Amino acid sequence: MWQQFTRTDDTVTALVLRLALGIVMFPHGAQKLLGWFGGRGFFGTIDLFHERGFPAIVAVLVTIGEFFGGLGLLVGFLSRVAAGGIGIIMLGAVLTVNWHNGFFMNWAGKPVREGFEFHILAIGLAIAIMIHGGGKWSIDRALAKH
Repeated sequence: MWQQFTRTDDTVTALVLRLALGIVMFPHGAQKLLGWFGGRGFFGTIDLFHERGFPAIVAVLVTIGEFFGGLGLLVGFLSRVAAGGIGIIMLGAVLTVNWHNGFFMNWAGKPVREGFEFHILAIGLAIAIMIHGGGKWSIDRALAKH
């Protein structure tokens, strides 16, 4: 069973997919968990989610998924699981927060309201990683060899 999660090829393509999503998602998780990069930190994130009508468990799961999922993708550990979690988080963000803002990101608008175009890219990367695995230079690849 373990091999179903770690099975991967040795391609650079899977490496690029994994690193692209990991590099983008890890800082978002670090904002939520640790307060890095101008984030609110763990309890501030729970408060923000609560202000927006979400239960604390959703804030905790999103924070854990983004931080550890992003970290897992960066090192290639349980890449399929990490990508799946991030994909679910992104889908949830679209359905509960971003859908009503439309497709496009609105970086300069007042007020800033984010569309869901970024989320589609993240979901696409997550699906590709779930299909191909972690690829070259991943812990998954090393585990699958043994």
